[in-house]
Amino acid sequence: MRRVQLIGLITLGVIVFLVISALLARAFSVSGAEQSAVTTLLRAEAQGDPARVESLITGCRADATCRRHATALAAALRHSGDVSIAEFNGSVGFSLSTTVGTARVAWLVGGSLPRVQCVRVRHAGNVLSGFTVLLLRVSARIGTGDDCPSRF
Repeated sequence: MRRVQLIGLITLGVIVFLVISALLARAFSVSGAEQSAVTTLLRAEAQGDPARVESLITGCRADATCRRHATALAAALRHSGDVSIAEFNGSVGFSLSTTVGTARVAWLVGGSLPRVQCVRVRHAGNVLSGFTVLLLRVSARIGTGDDCPSRF
């Protein structure tokens, strides 16, 4: 009888470990999803596609100021070539629930000099239901050594 209880406890421990591991993996995967979303936005800017930039920023199509900003960014940052990320500083660290923060990204396209921008990002959801990455705003190009402004 004691051996059956021990095997039961070990099995329960393994199941609890696997569930916690799966939840932590989901929480850690958010940063990869964030970088992917930001990279997609940068590609749209480099392609000079304001409609695509608008579609990637939550609520932008309904906001005339955001649409003008997207058009200006697409015109100013248009450059042929492949987009590559030189440095990515995510918007938030580890979180188990909804957060809002600012990501700073240095990127190159073709043979261009580095371009640095800031992107306001919301991670909506939690580890149980899953996370959604929403891009809220994108800054104009900032200086290579500059920090992200508090408002943009």
